[in-house]
Amino acid sequence: MTYYQKCIIQVFFKLLGGGYNQKMVSRLWIRFKLLDLTLVVSILLSGSTLIIANQIAEIRQYTRALEFDYLDWTLNAIGIKISQASLSSPYYFDEKNQHQIVLDYLDLTARITEQERQLGLIFSDPSIQDPFAQSQETRAQLELLIESQDQLAPLAEAVLEHQISEVLYSQGLTSVGYPIPQVLFHISPLPYNIVISPRDKIQQNDSISLVSELPVNEQVELENKIDTALNVSSLVVPVGGIGSYPTMIGRSTSLDWISNTIAHEWIHNWLTLRPLGARYDKNNELRTMNETTASIAGDEIGEMMIQMFYPEMAKQSEEVLLIGKNLSHPDPNDLPRILFDFRSEMHITRVQVDRLLAEGKIEEAESYMESRRQFFWDNGYAIRKLNQAYFAFYGAYADEPGGAAGEDPVGPAVRALRAQSPTLVSFLDKISKMTSFKDLVTAISN
Repeated sequence: MTYYQKCIIQVFFKLLGGGYNQKMVSRLWIRFKLLDLTLVVSILLSGSTLIIANQIAEIRQYTRALEFDYLDWTLNAIGIKISQASLSSPYYFDEKNQHQIVLDYLDLTARITEQERQLGLIFSDPSIQDPFAQSQETRAQLELLIESQDQLAPLAEAVLEHQISEVLYSQGLTSVGYPIPQVLFHISPLPYNIVISPRDKIQQNDSISLVSELPVNEQVELENKIDTALNVSSLVVPVGGIGSYPTMIGRSTSLDWISNTIAHEWIHNWLTLRPLGARYDKNNELRTMNETTASIAGDEIGEMMIQMFYPEMAKQSEEVLLIGKNLSHPDPNDLPRILFDFRSEMHITRVQVDRLLAEGKIEEAESYMESRRQFFWDNGYAIRKLNQAYFAFYGAYADEPGGAAGEDPVGPAVRALRAQSPTLVSFLDKISKMTSFKDLVTAISN
């Protein structure tokens, strides 16, 4: 082990909040090699990132100039994490102050979002002759808020990493007391993903990450070029997180969403070191098994984190259900109308599309999807494009019944295995060792 390697170990020791001595360095070097392996493997193989396939070279003729630079992003994120490690954050703060750091970060995010909204309104208002002059104060306030958030964000991230790690420890998802890989994430603008499916069936063949600053008109133009040239169905989609290492998380004011997404992407990293995750892109069944597993586990871990460290938010969610509850007999005229059931309607759509494609009626299926897109629009859901690629992407997230997965049996089977498992760790231990959908069917049948 070189002097440089020992220095790196000391930095990572500070990240773990522990002391340092020579004997511990030797033991930790093994862990560091695992982390080093995780870094390489996660970037190349993790769910929610890149998928390598035979058609990729043809697609990249159109996407190459727009592709997201993972290497640059990763190096920057690692630099931030090493900086956090050198400061031993968040261990300088007690639990109360850690709690407040996260709340302050969320408050800044909300204020930034509002200022951005106000700025957009100023530049959209046709009655404003000089939007630059009119927005001067708003832009100044926004700049100060962003500066404050940039200073607080690394600390808030370190606190959340520590809190998620505590939950993982409580659930037995650690080795020698620590999660492997470590929980490391960075909040930043996320790349888009262009998903490619054949026209004659719903199946994700390829996926490429694109720059985060891609206007919708350029998204449509790229899709049209690829569809015409390759006779496929493509769709540029936003993502909530990327399973790189450190993982990439989008900005949000919702702590529920942030905690779930951090956990979701960590599960992808954890699975990458096991048979199921290593086969993420082997076929669509295994992809759905990976995504559904990460969604189920991510939601459970995220909820545990809220209950453990932010119980006032968990109570608030429960109390909302009781507000305005009328225990007397209601007037029939006051009864709420039946709300539009998006998941149910999307399930119906997917089932019909699958039937038409199975009968070889491609054009009819595409016409039907467009009519259903307009139906969703009429009911308040703005879906830009509803096609085979849409279902190939969203159908893999089958942690809840119905929706874009249609009658795909993979999601229900994963949910059944979780229902049969007494604990989250037993569920993850079982499914992580699987290498095919057949393994899953066998497991829930026994």
